[in-house]
Amino acid sequence: MPGSSFGHLYKLSTFGESHGGAVGVVLDGAPPGLELTESDIQKELDRRKPGQSSVTTPRQEPDTIHLMSGIFEGKTTGTPILMILYNKDAQSSAYDDIKDMFRPGHADFTYLKKYGMRDYRGSGRASGRETAARVAAGAVAKKLLAQRGVTIVAWTQRCAGISCQTVDYSVIEKNPMRAADLAAAAKMVPVIEQLAKDGDSVGGIVECRITGVMAGLGEPVFDKLEADLAKAMMSLGAVKGFEVGLGFGCVDLHGSEHNDEMDKDGFRSNNAGGIVGGISNGEDIVFRVAVKPTSSISKVQHTIDTKGTEMEISTVGRHDPCICPRLVPVVEAMAAIVLEDHYKRQASLFT
Repeated sequence: MPGSSFGHLYKLSTFGESHGGAVGVVLDGAPPGLELTESDIQKELDRRKPGQSSVTTPRQEPDTIHLMSGIFEGKTTGTPILMILYNKDAQSSAYDDIKDMFRPGHADFTYLKKYGMRDYRGSGRASGRETAARVAAGAVAKKLLAQRGVTIVAWTQRCAGISCQTVDYSVIEKNPMRAADLAAAAKMVPVIEQLAKDGDSVGGIVECRITGVMAGLGEPVFDKLEADLAKAMMSLGAVKGFEVGLGFGCVDLHGSEHNDEMDKDGFRSNNAGGIVGGISNGEDIVFRVAVKPTSSISKVQHTIDTKGTEMEISTVGRHDPCICPRLVPVVEAMAAIVLEDHYKRQASLFT
């Protein structure tokens, strides 16, 4: 089946390509009567849009949201919401010289093998531009979750071999890395700028912390809360790893060290990251995603073309030397979509 839809009771279907006319989303599951305007969506899209700093792509897209249906007199009607962002600054000619080559690390080869054809202009559906549609749907979910007292905050925890030593939410939107530590961000930026000059890129880790989630969300056994969060995050093209709580850090611990003991006041620790048995336990939900280096780089690499001929390739274009800063709002959006869906699924058990 086509894989462009996500969710059950809060469901989105995205459409569009990086160098097509537009990208967008059809959202089902927003209840009627929710006050919703373009500005509610735009503030989240502005965090994701390109051209923000020296560590992101210079492509200039306004990413202006257009609410096309499902809204009447400033409120949701309960019917599907269609949101569109028109592409304004695509430069497809940058791909003419490499249209028959497979870019290392990119989806060129696999898309051709799956479909028998591919959109070589900016990777089509495999482009990170598709995530703008997710952010739009996530903005609605975040507004619904805020009414439930749920807060979602993500940040760049590690990049270019440099990790945040402190976590200060107030500085995340005050530095180009969206790091939670200004000192760490100041060290990351020049490294990434130099890599960009060298025609290379770098990856990192984005961490997310969710507060205010009720205990009881999750649908065992196959739709565990962390399983759905993992799928949501791993569906992002740049993400190559996911961990919740201590994650891989638990492998060298004993059960007596890793278990979150309880007393009359609740849990004494949160090594599980707020999810036990696939169900939220009321503690903060904490997870991290591993973000790969941007695949499209101008440094010369070895590849083949569609006929199997060996050659060298240099991807000249406007690409992020580091994806982490722009991925932060996308991670928040996908987490919000999963949680709103699970809140609705939980409510359906008692109706």
